[in-house]
Amino acid sequence: MENVHLAVEDDDLYSGYNDYNPTFDSEELENDVGFQQAVRTSHGRRPPMTAKFPGTAIGGRPLASSFGSRIPLASSMGRPMTGAVQDGTARPMTAIRAAGYSSSLTRGSTFDPLGQSRGPAPPLEARSEDTVEEKMKILEKKVNDLIEESCMAQSMGALQLALEKAKEAGRKERALIKQREQSGNTEHINLDLSYSVLLNLADQYANNEMYPEALNSYQVIVKNKTFSNTGCLKVNMANIYFKQKNYPKALKFYRMALDQISNAHKEMRIKIMQNIGVVFVRLGQYSDAITSYEQIMSESPNIKTGFNLILCYYAVGDRERMKKAFQKLISVPLGIDDDEKYISTSDDPSSNMVIEAIKNDKLHQMERDLKVLAEKYIMTAAKLIAPAIETSFASGFDWCVDMVKSSKYVELANDLEINKAITYLRQKDFNQVEAVETLKTFEKKDSRVKSAAATNLSFFYFLEKDYDQADRYADLATSADRYNPAALINKGNTVFVRKDYEKAAEFYKEALRNDSSCTEALYNLGLTYKRLSRLEEALDCFLKLHAILRNSAQVMYQLAHLYEQLGDPQQAIEWLMQVISVIPTDPHALAKLGKLHDDEGDKSQAFQYYSESFRYFPSNIDVIEWLGAYYIEAQFCEMAIQYFERATLIQPTQVKWQLIVASCYRRSGNYQKALETYKEIHRRFPENVECLRFLVRLSTDMGLKEVQEYATKLKKVEKMKEIREQRVKSGRENSARGRREGSTGSAAVASTSVLPPKRSGVSSVTDNAKAESQPEPKQFSPLRDPEGDSGRSSSSSKGERLSAKMRSLPASNEPYEASSPKELDASYVDPLGPQMERPKTGAKKLVDDDDFADEDLGDDLLPE
Repeated sequence: MENVHLAVEDDDLYSGYNDYNPTFDSEELENDVGFQQAVRTSHGRRPPMTAKFPGTAIGGRPLASSFGSRIPLASSMGRPMTGAVQDGTARPMTAIRAAGYSSSLTRGSTFDPLGQSRGPAPPLEARSEDTVEEKMKILEKKVNDLIEESCMAQSMGALQLALEKAKEAGRKERALIKQREQSGNTEHINLDLSYSVLLNLADQYANNEMYPEALNSYQVIVKNKTFSNTGCLKVNMANIYFKQKNYPKALKFYRMALDQISNAHKEMRIKIMQNIGVVFVRLGQYSDAITSYEQIMSESPNIKTGFNLILCYYAVGDRERMKKAFQKLISVPLGIDDDEKYISTSDDPSSNMVIEAIKNDKLHQMERDLKVLAEKYIMTAAKLIAPAIETSFASGFDWCVDMVKSSKYVELANDLEINKAITYLRQKDFNQVEAVETLKTFEKKDSRVKSAAATNLSFFYFLEKDYDQADRYADLATSADRYNPAALINKGNTVFVRKDYEKAAEFYKEALRNDSSCTEALYNLGLTYKRLSRLEEALDCFLKLHAILRNSAQVMYQLAHLYEQLGDPQQAIEWLMQVISVIPTDPHALAKLGKLHDDEGDKSQAFQYYSESFRYFPSNIDVIEWLGAYYIEAQFCEMAIQYFERATLIQPTQVKWQLIVASCYRRSGNYQKALETYKEIHRRFPENVECLRFLVRLSTDMGLKEVQEYATKLKKVEKMKEIREQRVKSGRENSARGRREGSTGSAAVASTSVLPPKRSGVSSVTDNAKAESQPEPKQFSPLRDPEGDSGRSSSSSKGERLSAKMRSLPASNEPYEASSPKELDASYVDPLGPQMERPKTGAKKLVDDDDFADEDLGDDLLPE
């Protein structure tokens, strides 16, 4: 116990642990003058002291060094240093063996702490890959890489490559399983890898529309009891059956998947129930679909399900439930923030930067898309049920507007009222004053709605050919919204019909600057350039439009017509071939192709296209004329008769077609039929000289008794014709003499009289008469000659063309078999008149897209 010392309470057990020698303080070395002097000079690099000089503190003691013999060395305290040699033997130095020292170090050995004298280190042992386990790991990694490559290829659209990768992954995975079975290591089979390979293969089969193979792959997974949670794969199988239109089996698998998925996966169950409702709709079982949709709306309401529920109620004709479903639809929560969240209300720069960052991020874009989709469904549902929920369309629309006004979609109420007026216009109900009055009520609304209403009013008056009112409302629309392309298009159209093409082009250009994708403005600009004879610029417009509307037959026809005007018939033919590839039954395009081939001298191709055009539209006089002349030129007059008889039915008042029919009978040797035809012509046109001449000649050759009668009538008609010609000639001479005398007198009066100036804003009667005499533009037919049938010849040239092909028809004073160069006048005046273009308007379309006519009038009601 005497060696036991008790600790004093005041003593600190941990004292001294933080004490240190200030000599080792490296932080103060910069302020140590001696140390800095030694660093800057050679003082710190002088050689070490030795113990060769007697009288020093280290004399008589050798210093142990690896560079020489052991030299006596003593410390400054007189204590021998560790490892010093006292009696010629080395002291063990176990404490510093890691630094390279050794207890067996002998005299004369060198200092080699890194062991460099032992030579280089032996190479690392190579990793052995010959073992079965290593080979299996490498093969497993290859399978995973192939699955990833297959998924990446599918995401980039390379479906065939994705399928090949999936098949290769399946082959390697089967080889891997076989190796494990051979090695007896079956407990290490990777089930997750097998599941991934089979699932990816089934998905790639489905993506490539190889549905039987995909179903087999899914069946392998579903029937394998070692795989867990395979119930959701039955949804994929049901989707495949749905695509195959095998709706009963799709319904079966959807229900099986719904039974196997637990209630914890609520969102998945809701989606499966939506699919079940769609299948019921396809099967026509609307009551079952309503049950499914009602359950969804009670558990987790959403916009799409609410809209489908309204459609089902509409199909069964349940008015009251349609109203309730519409009220549920407009009350569905979207779960998105208000736009006020993205409006900066403070001067804090950090918060403003955050708002700017999230204003256009993907989340906000998704919210905007969801809101637009909801508004689209609400608008469509309102327009659908409005005529069905009330006794009249107007009252039903008013109920929908009232419901929308009381919901969070208040801004849609104005759009619904505009749609109400547009619906009247779609029904061609232009006499409905309510449609116009509804649109006029928006003149005092906000600028967006005001501009939309004025745009549709301008369009309405443009259709009514009230161009002054159309121009006024177009100005009102542009003043309310200068960047409304539809309003600018309507303004350009009103200027276009006044033939101020330069100004119209400026409006169309401004519309394009506001909306570069406005196809109506680009189309109308091309038409304007055509009217200005700026064909190259018009060609540029329609080529740009063709890049946007690849399958528009109107655009391709305009390109063909422009190339024809530019003197490039081959290009025109190529574009017309594209037109008939889109609409192969259009008779005007086929006739145009026939004309171009005829101009190029290819009669066989021209005959083929003219025949196709006649088959689809057998009332085109131009086509009938060409086909009849073609057969006459080919000496098949009996074949030409059927075409000219059809021309007689189309234009019964034109005697020339009946005369050509009779001439064809004569040329074919059927004189009796020719005589009967001439008699019928004489009965209907008793003063026709040509008919009487042929009757006289035929009666004479056939020895008929009516020869004298026809000869007497011919003389009377010829005498009456001479008298009429003399009267016309004398009348012309008298009128010409009167004009000469009148011009002399008016010149004398004009030298002494002064006409009063015309007041501005007041047009004279002559001006009004001229204005009224101008022909109004007719409706633009997209595949007729858009320059007033400028591609065709005039009426006289048509007659000359037919006459040139019918020179072989005999005159009245020649034998029937003669081939005379005299011509038969077959000219005619087209009673339909020329067709003209009409520019597209910027208002809402009033016909379906399938209706290929120029009522395709343009833009949506509220352009973005």
